[in-house]
Amino acid sequence: QVQVMESGGDSVQAGGSLRLSCTASGYRTNNWMAWFRQAPGKEREGVAACSTGRSTAYYADSVKGRFNISQDVTKNTLYLEMNSLKPEDTAMYYCAAQLIGSTLFDETLDKSKYRYWGQGTQVTVSS
Repeated sequence: QVQVMESGGDSVQAGGSLRLSCTASGYRTNNWMAWFRQAPGKEREGVAACSTGRSTAYYADSVKGRFNISQDVTKNTLYLEMNSLKPEDTAMYYCAAQLIGSTLFDETLDKSKYRYWGQGTQVTVSS
């Protein structure tokens, strides 16, 4: 049984940094994995996605240049390094595994295209 678990969420000041981690047990990271986020009252949106070994990575425009996604295949762990955080980055962040769509940009950041999900980790950025 595949279990996906996120960690690393916290409350930080604007301009600060955080690193989120996601471990996937019972699952080999030989497929795309991604980070999504959902703010209260908003749709879940794709933040960043990467292929095995991070040979290809995609980012939402809102985080490009500030966030970095990486994957440690030996540890079955996905990371999201978040820098220059803004209040609008406040959300529950979710890790998703096993892309069931194509590897086109739009599908890798589409919440309906992933099979396994974690429970989320909260990131709060105050101004």
